[in-house]
Amino acid sequence: MKKYLIAAAVTLACAGVHAAAEAPRAENAYLSQQDAAARAARVSNVDYTLAFALTGKESFSGTTTLNFDLSDASQPLTIDLDKASISSITVNGKAVTPHYNQWFITLAAQDLVAGRNTVTIAYTRLHSTNGEGLHRMVDPVDGRVYTYSHFEPAAAHQMFPVFDQPDLKGTYQVTVTTPVDWIVSSTTRETGVQDIEGGKRWTFPRSKKLSPYNFSMHAGPYKVWEDNSGKYPMRLFARQSVAAQVSPQDWFKYTRQGLAFFDEYFGIPYQFEKYDQLLVPDFLYGAMENAGAITFAEGRFLHKEEMTAAQKQSLAGVIMHEMAHQWFGDLVTMKWWNGLWLNESFASFMGTLATAEATEFTNAWQGFYSGGKQSAYVQDQRVTTHAIETPVPSTANAFDNIDAITYSKGASTLKQLRHLLGEEVFRQGVHNYLVKYQYRNATLDDFIGSLGQAAQRDLSGWTREWLYQAGVNTIAADFSCAGGKISAFTLRQSAASKALPALREQRVQIGLFQLGAQGLALSKNVAVTYQGAATAVPELKGAVCPDLVYPNYQDWGFAQVQLDKKSFTTAQASLSKVDDPLLRSMLWQSLWDGVRAAKLPLNEFLQTVLVNAPTEQDYTLLGDVVGKLHLSMDYLNAMGPSVAAYKAKVGVQLERMAFAATQAASADKNFQRRWFGTYLDVASSPAALKQLADILAGKLVVPGLNVSQDVRWDIINRLNRYAYAGSAELLAAEQDRDKTDSGQQAAIAATVVRPDAKVKTEWLAAIADLQTKLPFSKVRTAMNNLYPSEQGALSEQTAAQRLAGLAAVDKAAGPVYMRAYGAAMIPATCTPASVQRLESAIVKSKELSTGTSRSLQVIKQEDARCIAIKKAMTIH
Repeated sequence: MKKYLIAAAVTLACAGVHAAAEAPRAENAYLSQQDAAARAARVSNVDYTLAFALTGKESFSGTTTLNFDLSDASQPLTIDLDKASISSITVNGKAVTPHYNQWFITLAAQDLVAGRNTVTIAYTRLHSTNGEGLHRMVDPVDGRVYTYSHFEPAAAHQMFPVFDQPDLKGTYQVTVTTPVDWIVSSTTRETGVQDIEGGKRWTFPRSKKLSPYNFSMHAGPYKVWEDNSGKYPMRLFARQSVAAQVSPQDWFKYTRQGLAFFDEYFGIPYQFEKYDQLLVPDFLYGAMENAGAITFAEGRFLHKEEMTAAQKQSLAGVIMHEMAHQWFGDLVTMKWWNGLWLNESFASFMGTLATAEATEFTNAWQGFYSGGKQSAYVQDQRVTTHAIETPVPSTANAFDNIDAITYSKGASTLKQLRHLLGEEVFRQGVHNYLVKYQYRNATLDDFIGSLGQAAQRDLSGWTREWLYQAGVNTIAADFSCAGGKISAFTLRQSAASKALPALREQRVQIGLFQLGAQGLALSKNVAVTYQGAATAVPELKGAVCPDLVYPNYQDWGFAQVQLDKKSFTTAQASLSKVDDPLLRSMLWQSLWDGVRAAKLPLNEFLQTVLVNAPTEQDYTLLGDVVGKLHLSMDYLNAMGPSVAAYKAKVGVQLERMAFAATQAASADKNFQRRWFGTYLDVASSPAALKQLADILAGKLVVPGLNVSQDVRWDIINRLNRYAYAGSAELLAAEQDRDKTDSGQQAAIAATVVRPDAKVKTEWLAAIADLQTKLPFSKVRTAMNNLYPSEQGALSEQTAAQRLAGLAAVDKAAGPVYMRAYGAAMIPATCTPASVQRLESAIVKSKELSTGTSRSLQVIKQEDARCIAIKKAMTIH
């Protein structure tokens, strides 16, 4: 039950305020939208003067001075500050006794004035170790200490006192004292660095107006690279011990290309004057768009050998995504967290567009199709699907709907809208929006309104269909032929379900294909805007009767494609005859959709992989195919003893395929590393495991293959996963060899993955210890590796315990912890009993947080899917 702030009510009574007062703010760690709106109605023109004293020790101190205008001083006012020790508060020159509950400070009405107010708060606080607030990490290699800030969705108050809501933008003037060898990066570039006793004082000029979550400050003995070859000065930061793993020339190249692209596309110059990017440890996400000082996860972007093409494309794409936010998110910001989806969708769309048009990765949309977009289709077919635009009652719910629907379905709808309105109309609408709302907060209606004005079209109907209704539609070609020609053609659209009945307007291309001596060739292509259940396409009447019809050619639309029977047969038999990599990718996806729907037997799909994958020459598509292979093996592993004989047989075939392809690709490092990664994913037979051990020991040399430190850890993980003889000793030796932070993470993964009940029990206890000194990044690594798919029997030993304790863990741990725990630690074993057990847990667990409840429902749905896929298999 929620308690309410009695002190605030007492203060009001003592002050003699008799007018109707706002309800006191709930005493918990979160800010409701209602409370945020009430505060924003009173507060404006916010300026922060921030002074931090950083020593490298576990805690830091700070003094924050807030200046702001207050329209109504008749009621108390709250300032957000999490788990700090307050030494003093001064309000308008008067020292006051803090009313503080460890989540927010309440200022009494009698201490406030209508008009300009000044509040100064001095405090100390522990650094965080979970990736939020002001995170601290001690490098295990050299003992150096690094800090960085991370505030999204609402964690700025874990570092300093603040009105922690996006629609109270402010300016920030910063002073920081640090050890002598540290460097500091913030939103602005420092104007002064002074030597002081035992360290340095860094002074930064006042920033432009920003929402709190877009401000940042990072400090530590970072290695810094500089590049001034572009329009804006660029810097790149990384820990000293990992500097050799950084390729600054690639970072600067993609950054320079992106800034030039976005300056031109948006028609507004980059606003934050300099462009810092920092590789930081223990990061929760891929990257974060702090204005002028963007942070990136080391674990995703540091590599111990030369980057592959896929790794470079991933880097370019994320740089572009975060860069798009500098305009859409930082310059113009959502009013409340329900707008976070638009922020992320737009950056995903623009990031892909910029990667395709400004870098060497011209096939970026193909990668988007096979990656993010497929995740969105999967997410949109789950029982937990939701509309793109959803309410967010409080900051506790800010990340409830941050998923593939938010990022990739949202980006797909924007891509579709661009096709519907026209590329230049769409660009003009975006430009108008950014100009009108710069340095302000805006809503979805503001954005859609700007696009509608540019298009001279009312987009309210489109908005209702696409943004306020959940589910993915299915489209299918319905045609007949007479005399070798199409006599009638209708594009049919079906709703996701009776519960999700929406039919939508969309513009797609319909491609007709003929089989011939040169393969599967496009014979006709028409663009069609369809809506409703059926749309006639008279333009195709009289065309040669096709061998295959693809009704979303070139991927303009967001819809599941249901191939007609003839087209499906052609796709299954003729993948190698399709020249267009994107179309080939789409046909592979149609086959995989058939597997997930339990219509195409998994064993038939794997046979298609064995026949076609070794000859695949498109690097991006090969990555997509082997990704589906990885999911296929997870299904087989989870299915248990009844498919063991088939799994062993096909497993050896896949091992041989992947290793032969690794050897054959010695002249192409990208293909070779992709194929060797596939071999690592499928190796489980004694012969394959021995081969891996021989490669690790140098007894077997694969021409062209560099057995880097990362590869060594991958091999050790695989050997430990199957308890290969001597694998524990190999793990111990590698720990001595590699004492880096990434080495520690890899060692945890290889330890917990061992099929050893004692190890599982010990690490399950470590995961459950919410007071652990272990950084959350390492706890998360343990979660993700504890129960691999083939260790169902070991998982069963603690399954009932984990489910019985789920509600207690959910109540005690925060959303950051539970996002990882819910995905990795809820048990499922691809049996009817497992599905029933999950159903019982859903019925019993009515008090779970939204995120954990959804995890439980999704795992039950996917467990049932695994059973259906198992039943559909045709193995003998």
